[in-house]
Amino acid sequence: MMRSSAVMAGGTAASRVLGFVRAALLVAVLDTGQSADAFSIANTIPNALYILLAGGVLNAVLVPQITRAAKLADGGQEYIDRLLTAAVAILFVVTITVTLAAPLLIKVYASDEWTPEQFTLATAFALWCLPQIFFYGLYTMLGQVLNARGSFGPFMWAPVVNNVVSIAGLVVFAVVAGTGKQPVDSWTTGRISLLAGTATLGVVAQALILIPAMKRAGIGFKIRWGLRGFGLRTASRVAGWTFAAVLIQQLGFIVISKVTTTGGGRAEGTDAAIGTGKAVYDQAFLLFMLPHSLVAVSLVTALFTRMSISAAENRIDDVRNDLSLGLRLTGLATVLSAAAFLTIGPDISATLFSGSPRSTTDGIAYVAMAMMIGLVPFSAQYLFQRVFYAFEDAKTPFLVQIPIVVIWAIGNLLSLALLPAAWVVVGVGFSMTVANTTGAALSYYLLHRRFGELDGNRLLGTHLKLLSAAAVGGLAAFGISQGVHQLLGAGRIASMVAALLGGVTLIAIYGLVLRRLKVTELEDALVPLLKRR
Repeated sequence: MMRSSAVMAGGTAASRVLGFVRAALLVAVLDTGQSADAFSIANTIPNALYILLAGGVLNAVLVPQITRAAKLADGGQEYIDRLLTAAVAILFVVTITVTLAAPLLIKVYASDEWTPEQFTLATAFALWCLPQIFFYGLYTMLGQVLNARGSFGPFMWAPVVNNVVSIAGLVVFAVVAGTGKQPVDSWTTGRISLLAGTATLGVVAQALILIPAMKRAGIGFKIRWGLRGFGLRTASRVAGWTFAAVLIQQLGFIVISKVTTTGGGRAEGTDAAIGTGKAVYDQAFLLFMLPHSLVAVSLVTALFTRMSISAAENRIDDVRNDLSLGLRLTGLATVLSAAAFLTIGPDISATLFSGSPRSTTDGIAYVAMAMMIGLVPFSAQYLFQRVFYAFEDAKTPFLVQIPIVVIWAIGNLLSLALLPAAWVVVGVGFSMTVANTTGAALSYYLLHRRFGELDGNRLLGTHLKLLSAAAVGGLAAFGISQGVHQLLGAGRIASMVAALLGGVTLIAIYGLVLRRLKVTELEDALVPLLKRR
């Protein structure tokens, strides 16, 4: 499993590095404001559905079902063919329907205070972006088939192709249209198709590149219609509950989208010290997701297949051990990452988005910092969900999702009502922290009630040591950052130096303190894992 996780982490790391290049270019060519938010809305809708599909219906159904099907006489080939045929057909119909409903979707997700011109621009972007839904779904399905058969690399490396195509499109756009804020009335059909079309082309490439990977893995696919008689009732039940959770999450996302676009619109033209709006939220979320994607997603993707096998064989102790292992290993990275952003976040943001105004990078940093407070429970909740899914229980994650969405939505609305326009999106980020922390605590309680002891004392002890080490290293990093700015001023060079020196210091102290505290998770848990199958 370690080798699989390393391959996935490598692919995720390469994708995230290129993703930051892509994000920096996007901020450079659009900055913040009306056009940036219009494209953000149009491009986020299919992305949001992809995240929900990857971690929801398809993920919850495919891996456990395919794992069980592998024990059939034909290796589950006919079962998989029928499952994929039905899923592809449904995806196609959904994508066509959603694309035709583009104007309505923009109305639903965008601020009611937008101008007609901004609605028109966002709709034009959406007509190009919404077909991504089909290819995101195809990518997820093919990737999960590969994962279930033990081939983890292609799924994690395919997004690299997406980013390369998108980066090329943004470079061409920058040459054609320049950089900086793009007025709403400056967009031509050619510019719209160039920006949004290349974004969609990247997703198409990401999906199609998995087809030869399946052939190399010896996995065939034949169109087979009909689901009766193949034991799909359980899969349908799991999919039904997971789809209900998707609907709940989408309702929450609508609130987020409306609040962030409204806050951004109200701040437009003011003397706000920080950038805000939907585009700023997107880039902050990208920063927030980096450590989660590099560690939690890569590790849990491999653990999920193994937990599904253990669950099918009713080996509860093995599932419990894998849960503890996953929480401790993800904690090593997520605690460190949160400490880095909470202490030198503005320097990191200014370095990564160096082509943008300082007000924009500060806005991204403050929103990301508000989110990072809840990074550890966010990654823990991701793993808790997979434990439920391994036992084909999608009802419990649905029930947990309800308070998460309600708390987040209430926090968003309070932020819009009570905070200055420039700080609304920061409030949205902090509301996310409160909601995810509540969800993780509730999931842990439910798992504990269902399976008994979850290695709680060891988990608590390890995380307290991680937090102590992060606090010591974080204070040192913050002091170094302040000293650098005293010497070099507030410019970008100073931020780059502060980010580098502060980050290196934080990592070094974090490692040394953990060693002194005898936190040996990598040696005690990960290395022996190499000897397990």
